Amino acid sequence: MFHKEGFKIIFIALVIAIGASLLANVFVEDPTFRGGIIISLIILLLLVLQFFRNPKRNFLEHPAKVFSPVDGKVVVIEEVFEKEYFNDRRLQVSVFMSPINVHITRYPVGGKVVYSKYHPGKYLVAWHPKSSEENERTTVVVKNEVFGDVLYRQIAGALAKRIVNYAEVNQEVTQTSDSGFIKFGSRVDVFLPLDTKIKVVLNQKVKGGISIIAEK
Repeated sequence: MFHKEGFKIIFIALVIAIGASLLANVFVEDPTFRGGIIISLIILLLLVLQFFRNPKRNFLEHPAKVFSPVDGKVVVIEEVFEKEYFNDRRLQVSVFMSPINVHITRYPVGGKVVYSKYHPGKYLVAWHPKSSEENERTTVVVKNEVFGDVLYRQIAGALAKRIVNYAEVNQEVTQTSDSGFIKFGSRVDVFLPLDTKIKVVLNQKVKGGISIIAEK
């Protein structure tokens, strides 16, 4: 099963792989070289398919818990000053996605979207200290009955060239449902109240909509 954001790219990759393989069969005489081209095209197609995969998962809603918005590895857990929306100190949990991770973004909590903004920017590597402020990104805030306002930020990386964000202001959203997609990248930051109990540790691997990153 594949995510809708990948349909066009998968189709293009499939056409290119088939077309280039047919051309190689016609014009490349060396069987070893021809085989190498076809194998490379198959590997490229498989990489595209795995990147846009949308595995079936059994999601459960827990109002007093915050789920990881994406698959990946926890790379930041710290108290920071969030200056775009809160203008005060928050607990930040950041999850880095490698190219082999599922790149669907899911709502970490349910509630009402009160803020949703796109920021054009740079394409620094996702683990760069300033990527959260200088890279292309989207910021979304969901007002939740238990945690209050919860902010999450999709951040593009060196490879990511497009962030897809479905969140619209005044929209009622369900915890763990699709909130967007980062094509070929890379990191999501979550900002929580200081009294939130963090349930993950650095370098822990998490799954979007499944792993609990914090609770009351």
